[in-house]
Amino acid sequence: MSESPQRLPQVSRTSTRAVVVGGSLAGMLAAAAVRDHVDSVEIIEAHELPEGPESRPGVPQAAHFHVLLSGGADAIDDLLPGAVAELLAAGANRVPMTTDMVLFSPEGWYRRWKRDSHYLIAASRDLTDSVVRRQVLKDPRIRVRPHTKVTALLGSSRRVTGVRLSAADGTESELAADLVVDASGRAARTPHWLAELGVPAPAEARIDSGTAYASRIYRAPVATRNWPLISIQADPRSGEPGRAGGIVPIEDGRWHVSLMGTPGGQPSRDAAEFENYARTLRHPLVADLLAHAEPLTEVAMTHSTVNRRYYYERLKSWPEGLVALGDSVAAFNPVYGHGMSVAALGAVALRTRLSSLGLGKGLSRAAQRAIAGPVELAWSLAAGQDIHYATTTGGTAGPADRLLQRYVSRLSRTATGSYHVATAMTEVLALQSPGTTLLRPGVLTAALLGPLRPQLDGPTFTAEERRLLADAGIALPGSPHSRGTGLSVAAASMTS
Repeated sequence: MSESPQRLPQVSRTSTRAVVVGGSLAGMLAAAAVRDHVDSVEIIEAHELPEGPESRPGVPQAAHFHVLLSGGADAIDDLLPGAVAELLAAGANRVPMTTDMVLFSPEGWYRRWKRDSHYLIAASRDLTDSVVRRQVLKDPRIRVRPHTKVTALLGSSRRVTGVRLSAADGTESELAADLVVDASGRAARTPHWLAELGVPAPAEARIDSGTAYASRIYRAPVATRNWPLISIQADPRSGEPGRAGGIVPIEDGRWHVSLMGTPGGQPSRDAAEFENYARTLRHPLVADLLAHAEPLTEVAMTHSTVNRRYYYERLKSWPEGLVALGDSVAAFNPVYGHGMSVAALGAVALRTRLSSLGLGKGLSRAAQRAIAGPVELAWSLAAGQDIHYATTTGGTAGPADRLLQRYVSRLSRTATGSYHVATAMTEVLALQSPGTTLLRPGVLTAALLGPLRPQLDGPTFTAEERRLLADAGIALPGSPHSRGTGLSVAAASMTS
């Protein structure tokens, strides 16, 4: 008889776990990024997560308008295939940049080029959160532990091995993890937790223009599907308080309206003053449109608009088993619309490093440095703009900053009459290309030559948009290319 084959000893496999601190958009995307590289993901959330598109405690910024730039939208679709399509099916709007944007920059009105190069997704923050949350939590490997706070990291300065938890009833426990991802937002305690482990404090930057936000939701007087986003930007070079505002078309036939101002020109919480403040912007378009819209909410107010960044990637020592992303690393003045997109790009960067390095040595530092990439671009755009307001604290514009601002201003002026430059700028603003894109020879030459077409005298609306406004009883005084108050119109047709 032949001998029976020798049975090899069974090797037990240890289950792996990732812990994500925070159940916000950044936390959900972090869970999506790590789920294929561990056996289970535990999301630790201080509050109860809603079932649908409802407000969530701990996200006060949801009261103000949000846009998801195409760089961030593409990243979300990469992490969660079909998420953007689901968001659009739920009523969000896909807004081609600059085709469906009525944009008044400090250098003038942008043309609405027919050619669609980049886009943004316009929706309420609650809807965006709910779609992402539903997609993530369909995965049985991911579970949420609500009403629980992380109070400390476990491990040492060399490796984080888990977290200490505190439940709503005060019960404390420890949860082991192979990877901890801090996505706890602006209020992140990561520097404190690291100090407890003996890790030196990271360098921190804070640039605060003192911008205050007042926001309100209106019932739009026109259909919001394919309606343009309206944006009247502030001019930081004027020496006056910066006043800005915009109308974002969101789901359910509504407009999300936000008005912003720096010290000396801040909006108030008084609902009776909301539309009056809109009339103090550099152009009355927003105020004229709101005069025909129905307010659905009271005015929400915030002063939390500081640009704050921790330079974790610069630390000489960084513990294995820990990664921070989203607002935990850098939070931006929300007027620039970068937060959600930077979180999504950071989650993709984390997944990419996990795919190449696994949970092994070197992952955390490599991931943290990769996450710093999109953070750096958004920081240069947001802080690089806010630093020029006279009221800004935390930094002053030096010679290099002023030179860069003059170049960007020249580019912006050129973009009002050049599709090539407008596209290059949009590519960067949408976080789809690095800032060095604006230093390409073709862009430099175009900036030197200046705009190829004359500047517009006012906002541009299409013939169909003008018809919708007329049907709603909203008059558009003035002839094409007229300069004046009210809803003066630059041109009825789009620019090719």
